Amino acid sequence: MVAGQSSDEAAEHAHGVAIFPVLLVNFIGMLGYSIVLPLLVFLVRDFGGNEFVYGLLGSIYPAFQLVGAPLLGRWSDSVGRKRVLLVSQVGTFVAWGFFIVALFLPATPILEVDWTWAGAFGVSVPLLILFAARALDGLTGGNVSVANAYLSDISTDATRKRNFGKLASSTSLGFIVGPALASLLGATRYGELLPVLAAALVSLLAIWVILRFLPESRQAPVPPEAEHFPLGKLFQIEHKACYELERCPDTGLGHVLRQPGIPLLFLVYFLTFLGFSFFYSGFPVYAAGALEWSPVDLGLFFAVSSGIMVLVQGPVLSYLSDKVREGVLVIAGSGLIGLSFLIFPLETVAWIYTANVLLSVGNGLMWPSFLAILAQAGPSSIQGTIQGYANSTGSLASIFGLILGGTLFGVWGTSVFWIAAAFLFVISGLSLRFLTPDRPGLA
Repeated sequence: MVAGQSSDEAAEHAHGVAIFPVLLVNFIGMLGYSIVLPLLVFLVRDFGGNEFVYGLLGSIYPAFQLVGAPLLGRWSDSVGRKRVLLVSQVGTFVAWGFFIVALFLPATPILEVDWTWAGAFGVSVPLLILFAARALDGLTGGNVSVANAYLSDISTDATRKRNFGKLASSTSLGFIVGPALASLLGATRYGELLPVLAAALVSLLAIWVILRFLPESRQAPVPPEAEHFPLGKLFQIEHKACYELERCPDTGLGHVLRQPGIPLLFLVYFLTFLGFSFFYSGFPVYAAGALEWSPVDLGLFFAVSSGIMVLVQGPVLSYLSDKVREGVLVIAGSGLIGLSFLIFPLETVAWIYTANVLLSVGNGLMWPSFLAILAQAGPSSIQGTIQGYANSTGSLASIFGLILGGTLFGVWGTSVFWIAAAFLFVISGLSLRFLTPDRPGLA
């Protein structure tokens, strides 16, 4: 070890890649998304939508990610993580361009709808463009699963949980800065335009960082003769040239599900996204309606939540990583999240922020610990594929949860949060399996 070099840094250099560039790319990506997040419910309302339309808009991204993420994850196993991250960020940049176009179009409804189960809403051209933007971003949105696979590539058993904690912290840090910027920029006379422009510029910055600073984490992703990979293969379910490679790994879903512990891990992934989707489909509508919050108030809420998660996922998780098993942290964290969902309907600022603290601490403990367990599941040669399929289970849960959650919120109100709590308590019980000696993902 070089003098002055930490054990984590030494392990990362042993794998040939430093961790900072991927953390920076992840931070920038989350920053761009979170700048617009507090404004989405207000944009939907201004363009004629209601809570059902808001939930439906939220589901478009995971619906298209369900198709794109496994392909991008599998492609990253073949041609390397860097190329796939670049494709993903380019898609995000173009999607923000769609958002900008929508802001300059009149919100005159071209169709009026009044359904008993979905309520009354209008369909306008800018609203349709928002849907198209989220669809494009979702189709190329493999950045989360590929970033997880990238981190798995460069981590050792000793550094894996710390590294995934750092990745989660970079996500949360993006969610601190983003909503704060949204509050500042959205309060100007330009309204939503400046935050959306900022998101587009941030996405462009991510493209530059990937090109300039992000090294490839796969030591030999493809043989020399296969270096020029046709872009068309990105859209194929099966790499037809695979037979030309020696020891080609089986990347089919059936093979992945036969890996020890994978079915349980995918189930927990699904239930986590399902619970959060029920909550997040209703909370912004709840905040804008019953709580009478402005975009500034909603931005502050998200910024505070992310600030707490940065503290938990950074120094707190680093302290606990050598002392507490991942399974224990998943159980405790999911329990705290479930408790927070029960408190949110109490409609006072004090209770809302109490629930926010519980939610943020629970999420900070649970999610990095769960990802660390998932990163140890299956052989490293198909880790991108595993992450892609896991991301798809989350996308499937989000599609169902956001649509149903938004619809039920229009009927039942904040009672939907109780359903979300139930899912998290189920996760806490299922995660007891991670405490057994042969827990999933560990050799």
